[in-house]
Amino acid sequence: MKLTFLGTGTSTGVPSIGCECETCTSDDPRDKRLRVSVIVEHDDRTVLVDTSADFRQQALRFGLKRLDAVLITHCHADHIFGLDDIRPLNFRFGALNVHANERAWVDIKRMFKYIFEPSHFGGGLPMVIPNVVAPGAGFCIGEKLEITPLEVIHGRLPVMAYRFNDFAYLTDLSEIPQVTIDALQGLDALVLDCLRFREHPTHLWVEKALEYVERLKPRRTYFTHIAHDIKHARDSARLPPGVEFAYDGLVIAD
Repeated sequence: MKLTFLGTGTSTGVPSIGCECETCTSDDPRDKRLRVSVIVEHDDRTVLVDTSADFRQQALRFGLKRLDAVLITHCHADHIFGLDDIRPLNFRFGALNVHANERAWVDIKRMFKYIFEPSHFGGGLPMVIPNVVAPGAGFCIGEKLEITPLEVIHGRLPVMAYRFNDFAYLTDLSEIPQVTIDALQGLDALVLDCLRFREHPTHLWVEKALEYVERLKPRRTYFTHIAHDIKHARDSARLPPGVEFAYDGLVIAD
């Protein structure tokens, strides 16, 4: 299995518009963070998690040629606003399976009403096959990529995390329920929300994220959804062994 970070930034991206802080003016490419998203590849299958607001740019940078499914964590703008940009893939491969929980589908159908209730003719619309996921109800894409949706809490909003075989991806959360912690044991690689060092009401911060790492005990951990408070080279040394800040373009494999 291979996981590629398309974006590792918070909702504003990094650099943040109008900001002249040390991170936003850094020339280190690891401090240039598009909105958060990953590609998972396994057994000739390619799965995207979240159509971020930067999806078109990310897909071109990654050289995306095919896509077998999209998984949606939740419907905040930075995670969903790139959905329209799946159209070039539709032109070549037809309708695309999109997986999200029931609450997210309410928002997707509201935000992208023109997809589900077309008001014009002549094509040019994304072609989506809706699939509803539920916590703990696993499914497969292909024969070998097993996906288990799991629920985490983002402030008050239930958000889908996803386990892929022995990898797991958890973004945008402030709490991991015990049932999800139980389902995340035995991980080789954990990707975990971690916004900054200071406390935050709806995201994990470094101290809190490390507490969950200690409970889950994955072999390796990568923090994502990173704000401009964190400068990669400066702050990486503050993390314990086995834990890293992810960056755009980073590839992890089993």
